[in-house]
Amino acid sequence: MFRSRRAGLVRRLWRQRCVAASPEDGPGALKPAAHALFKKLKDEELELLVQAVESRGAWESGCVWAPRGEPRGAKQALPPQVLLCRLYRWPDLRQPHELKHLCYCPGDRGGCGDAAALCCNPHHFSRLAAPETPPPPYSKACCGPSWPDEPQDPGTQLLEFSYNGGDWCDTSLSWSTVRDGCWCKLAYWEHRTRVGRLYAVHEASVNVFCELPRGNGFCLGQLPAAHRSRAVRRARGKIGRGLLLSREPGGVWAYNRSEHPIFVSSPTLGPPGAHGLTVLKVLPGYSAKVFDYEQAGGAGGRQLPGEGPCDPHSVRISFAKGWGPCYSRQFITSCPCWLEVLLNRPR
Repeated sequence: MFRSRRAGLVRRLWRQRCVAASPEDGPGALKPAAHALFKKLKDEELELLVQAVESRGAWESGCVWAPRGEPRGAKQALPPQVLLCRLYRWPDLRQPHELKHLCYCPGDRGGCGDAAALCCNPHHFSRLAAPETPPPPYSKACCGPSWPDEPQDPGTQLLEFSYNGGDWCDTSLSWSTVRDGCWCKLAYWEHRTRVGRLYAVHEASVNVFCELPRGNGFCLGQLPAAHRSRAVRRARGKIGRGLLLSREPGGVWAYNRSEHPIFVSSPTLGPPGAHGLTVLKVLPGYSAKVFDYEQAGGAGGRQLPGEGPCDPHSVRISFAKGWGPCYSRQFITSCPCWLEVLLNRPR
């Protein structure tokens, strides 16, 4: 009975594999190595793996501990985490350095207490995003023409200021926030209008989403829905599982959990001394270091033509729509749905 139950788990796992671009590099080529790895997993690990791949990472699942080393039985030997990530998420994955442990996985910190084992849950990993990997069509906003000199009006000035009941109010972090232990606050915008209250983040990571089974964090789906344009409703429909924002050693990371790209801009994404704006396209399943505390240092604010001064400790994230000179949307205030991350300056 136990053997048939285990065989059933393996069959369910094999049905969930990805479809590869070419037969030579497809999941069939990985079948011997995959089954060799399945044999090494305990029944509990197999069950956890089934839950993770069948839910497609919709909720945080437990670690799947596998012996370190490369499973034998295939022409190409792959580490367990690379093998399962290729099988269930990215058929074109090649090397372990293309992956990053997600912040909630203790496997990255030796959480199993056994140096001979490692976590290989494919939904405990993301792929690293960079402007050149993979090459997005519009990765750097500074590639286009220079910013136009436009007269500023209240709708394009200081985006760290929000419009509320006819008055402009400062949404940047106060010293009371610093004393409260909050490392950032989140402001959700639809075009030039901020929707809802600021969301204070005290935990090391936070989910920002519209629809996330068993999700907790900043739920954009619960925000008031009065007078939304068709463009906003369409963009909100693409947020889905949204993103995971985490404070990690040295900086802040964003992991795209949705099925559509997100676009990120921050003062530390571009090369040091750059005057233009850098916008990074982060594909689904990818993550990027969106803010570097060391690179930010004690830099002061800078001027973004058309948008006014920019807080050097803030990150802007647009859902599904890019902006900049390479796009029809020149400014982030033209994006239907976007998030402003107001970071507490580390002391």
